[in-house]
Amino acid sequence: MAGSRAAIDELRAALRAAGFARLEYKESEAAERPFKRFKVRLKAEIVTLGVPVTPRERVGTYVEAEDWNALLADPDVVVVDTRNRYEVKAGTFQGALDPELDSFREFPAWLDAHAGELAGKRVAMFCTGGIRCEKSTSLLLERGFTDVLHLRGGILKYLEQVPEEHSRWEGECFVFDGRVAVGHGLREGEAIMCHSCGWPLTPQEQAHPEYEEGVSCEHCAGRTTAAQKAAFRERQRQVYGG
Repeated sequence: MAGSRAAIDELRAALRAAGFARLEYKESEAAERPFKRFKVRLKAEIVTLGVPVTPRERVGTYVEAEDWNALLADPDVVVVDTRNRYEVKAGTFQGALDPELDSFREFPAWLDAHAGELAGKRVAMFCTGGIRCEKSTSLLLERGFTDVLHLRGGILKYLEQVPEEHSRWEGECFVFDGRVAVGHGLREGEAIMCHSCGWPLTPQEQAHPEYEEGVSCEHCAGRTTAAQKAAFRERQRQVYGG
């Protein structure tokens, strides 16, 4: 949700009064509205893992943001980034393991393939806001892992609470709104999104010869035809006047 200070405060109060008092609340500021429209969908599940898990019954041990650096520095802890590869590309924690997922549904198969490497170790997991780790840590516990941890509130809570000079985060955190990515203090980042393939682009990638606003970037330029690029240019002209 996005809106004025008064509107957001009113919404938060209404949600708490409606039974959401335990809601994990996060907020940040943006120069412009990051959401183009208000949309509500009724879904059986959000962030689908693809296999049955019971996060309401048991999840990994929560680690507060101020204690996360100690885990990152512990050589006996395996830290796993549970996000998709395009998110990890924008930024991640120093030393974190990247499963290179194209979808969260791929995580169970990745776990099956690497269970032997993780067996008997402390496994700490993180994601953007914490939802995916509720499910991934629940899955590990169901698969027999016993020492499973996750970052409470996710990367966003860490970037909000941990001073940049003490941070072990590198890059920016991809977010699913018009800001594209945020940095320390949840300040809007420098990344923009390629409207052709959806990948977040750093300033260096924006300077790449194959980047054309609204049309292509180095990650997708070779995967689209001349006709598709022409259609993207026309869309860019109609929507943005470019």
